[in-house]
Order: sequence, then structure tokens, then C-alpha cells
Amino acid sequence: MKPFNKIVLLSSCVILLSSCSDFLDLKPKTELSVEDYYKTAEQFDGAVNGVYSTLQEGNLYGSWYIFSEIPSDNTRNQLSGSVTDQDEFDKYYIRTTNPSLANLWNKSYEAINRANTVIGRIDQIEMDNTLRDRYKLECKFIRGLMYFNLVRVFGDVPLVTKEISISEAYTYKRESKENVYNQIIADLSEAEALPESYSKDSDIGRATKGAAKALLGDVYMTLKKYTEAENKLAEVINSATYSLLENEAGSLNNAGYAKVFSAENHNHKESVFDVQFKKGGYSEGSNFPNNFAPENSGTNVVSVGGTSGNNVPEMDIYNAYEEGDLRRDFSVALGYNDNRKDGAWVDSRYVKKYFDTPYKDGDANNNFPVIRYAGVLLMYAEALNQNGKTALACDYLNQVRRRGFGYQTNEVSPVDIKTTSKDEFFLKVEHERRVELAFEGHRWFDLIRTGRAVEVMTSKGFKLNESNLICPIPQKQIDVNPELTQNDYQIIDK
Repeated sequence: MKPFNKIVLLSSCVILLSSCSDFLDLKPKTELSVEDYYKTAEQFDGAVNGVYSTLQEGNLYGSWYIFSEIPSDNTRNQLSGSVTDQDEFDKYYIRTTNPSLANLWNKSYEAINRANTVIGRIDQIEMDNTLRDRYKLECKFIRGLMYFNLVRVFGDVPLVTKEISISEAYTYKRESKENVYNQIIADLSEAEALPESYSKDSDIGRATKGAAKALLGDVYMTLKKYTEAENKLAEVINSATYSLLENEAGSLNNAGYAKVFSAENHNHKESVFDVQFKKGGYSEGSNFPNNFAPENSGTNVVSVGGTSGNNVPEMDIYNAYEEGDLRRDFSVALGYNDNRKDGAWVDSRYVKKYFDTPYKDGDANNNFPVIRYAGVLLMYAEALNQNGKTALACDYLNQVRRRGFGYQTNEVSPVDIKTTSKDEFFLKVEHERRVELAFEGHRWFDLIRTGRAVEVMTSKGFKLNESNLICPIPQKQIDVNPELTQNDYQIIDK
């Protein structure tokens, strides 16, 4: 794929991919010209897998933490020398030339354009109608996901729903976020017709009916359409397709929570939609263990590959876990014993949740959980509370909370939340989402959608205002397209 300055456009090559085992094998096999491509069902299978493959990119879910965790009270960046690109997100002085802005913009539109290409061309060939419809809906799901990310990061963005030429790209203005959300809702509503699940091993990991409904529920929560959110999330829960992974019975333990993130336990009952990764030298592995291991920690934390020290947990998130919450020590480490110094303790916090022994540097087996059933339950609890059903909301929050403290999800426990106060429950579910979903890309956007970002962050010493809740448009986009306008992003004080 070849990027264009304004929007990444499909150029003279496309990626042909195939599937194997229980994983979407997104490894490029060959390249063909556009004129020779999109002729067969097999080629469209490759093209759809190419849409999925974009999600793996380091500039999309490989570094989503830059946009979703570092600006929050969960993590900060690792400053190294003169490199301040991520520090700008932590302290709200983002330059319009920040490379992470440009990378997210370009890769998101690359995924969108790949999806648009499939949607626009697939009706022109002879193939099974059921498969054709499914491919289009998978692409609409991913297009909806990409626009949901873009509109939350940048606000108004260009809305492109068809293949476009270079000359057309220059004419696209920023569309109002209301219209962008309308398109997201339309795409995800159509994607609800996807299969509930897949029987072929090679299809496991693709978007499903449940993923579309759950993401749509998240969109409705963001728009404060709580009745619509409650109804849509209830459909996911009532489908009985998903469940929390249980702890072992008989003792307090975090076996269920640990299984959720096991690098060898992909696409389980709690997984609603993951970005798929597979290690083994296929160029399909994730970089999380290497990227998050403390800088200069050698082989003490991750035994293969380098260490980058990114996405450093704040003590604030460590201290947010209550006494007895077993998720804390599974998710966050305060440091490590240095075998190079006779086992001396080194204070160096790091995200521990994504652990694996990589095949090589940046080639680990950890999927990234975009939508997890625990998150669905907590969103549903929040929607119920907003709709005046606080007592019922406690039941759904407690399922998640019990597991976090080592209990079975359906047993009454001493950590159960019992309240009929809407305001009290609002803060309880905010807290539970923070500790349950830590480092999974939700905290910053949760604070924004509930209107609490400025209040919470300023109370902890950060300097920001409402203008800092969306990022600047990449300057390169402004330079090449005079139709684009810039956000009013105000830098208060570093």
C-alpha cells in the first residue's frame, strides 16, 4: 500500500493474504496491479484480510496507548534523550507536527480506504452471495471502528465512504462529528447481520454480530444515548455467546483473569473483538512485551529482544486498586530483580498484563483486546444506572468485581457493591472500568465521554482545558489540503 499525504489511497499494489489455523494469517503472499486484482472470490478474501492486517500496524493498535492511556492518569511516557513525542500527549502540548498524529491519521485512512475498495468493487464479480455480503459487513465494521477512533481523537474528520482518486482527496473537508457518528452507527447497524460466530478455524477472530452490537453500544454510551446503549448491550449479554472466564473454585485466585490475557489463549469466550497477533517469524507478532518492558532491563523482564520502557504505569493507577484486588499485581509491576547485579531490586514500573516470551524482538503472541465481555458488562451497568436502574446495575458490576478479588463471578462476596444512589454508583463503575480495563485503551476516552477528564486530571496536578480533549489535525494534512481547518488546541503550560 502506498500513502498519499491527505488520505492513504490504494495505489498500484494490493496485498494478497490467506488464513491458517485459528488465526487470521495476514502475511503478504504476493503483489498484483489493481487492474489484475479484484477478479475472484479468493482475491477478495485476501483484500478483506488486508483490511484486518492494517489494525496490527504499530501506528494503529500497536501504539494505541499513546492516544488512550498516556493522556490519562494511568500511564506516562518514557522520556529518552530529546525524544518528546509521547511526552506531548502526557502533558498536553501536542505539536501539529507530532509524528504519532500523522501516523494514526494515515493508517486509519489506509484501513478505511481498503475497506471502501472492497465494498465498492466486490459486487462486480461472480461469487457466493452470502460470502460477498459477509465480506462487505466485515469491512463496514472495521470502517466504523476506524471512524470511532478518529472522531474521538480529532473531532470533525473527513468522511470518506468510497474509493477516491488523488484529485478527489484534495476536495474533502472535515465533516461534523455528528455526521461522522451517523455513519458509524449506520455501518455498525448493518454489521449486526454478521454471523454470531464462525465454525471454520481460519475465520475465528473476524468481526461478528456481537462485536458490532458491543461497539455500537460503546458509540451510544459516548453519545449519551443511554436507552439505546442499554438495549444494544443487553442483546450482546442475552445472546449467551460470551462469558467471563472463571477463577478456579475453592480458593481466592486470579486464574480467570490471567487466562483472559494468556498469550496462548486467543479468541476465548470473553473475547468479543481482538486485534490478532501471532509470533513465530511471520511478521505477525505483537510488540507489547518488548515495548513495555523497562528500558535497560536486559533479559530480566522479557527474555528475548529489546526493551523500550514505554507506557509506564503511574503510581496513581497502582494505588487505585483496593486491598485484595488481585488484578493489581497481575497488571502492574513496580520493578524487577536484576540478575546482572546479584538480584538487586530495581524500581521501574511497567505494564505486566501483556506477558509473553517473544520469538524475536517485537514478535510476541499477545492479542490486543479491543472489546472484551467484561467491558460490555460494565458499560451495561453504567447504562442501567443512567437509566435509573441502579440496583440492577450492581448485579452486573459485581460479576466483574468478584472475579477481580478472586471469587467466582456468580457467588455473593464481601466485595459486592450495594447501593441505590445513582451518583455513588457512577463513581463505582468508573473505578471498576479503570482497574478492570487498565492499559486496554479505555481510560482517557471514558473520562472524556463522562465529562470528567479536565476535573480528574487537574485534581492530580495536570494542566489542561477542554481544548486539549481532542488532538490537533496533522499539519501535513493542512498543508496539502487547504479545505481542512485546524483544531483550537491550547497549550497552557508544560
